[in-house]
Amino acid sequence: MALSPTWAKSTHSTPNGGNCVQVRRTTNAVQVRDSKNPHGPVLTFTPAGWRAFTAAIKDGRRTT
Repeated sequence: MALSPTWAKSTHSTPNGGNCVQVRRTTNAVQVRDSKNPHGPVLTFTPAGWRAFTAAIKDGRRTT
């Protein structure tokens, strides 16, 4: 994932809205937010934490 100061939605998201998240990468973090609530809370992951989180999702594992 390239560095991006702007938020991006998945290419799998539809233009009709729905349950989407937005992601952006900074030098030291990957941030995630709800696209329906852009001024709401933001989850911040380390790059390694983000890789582990997305790998778990792809593998169908539950994370806590």
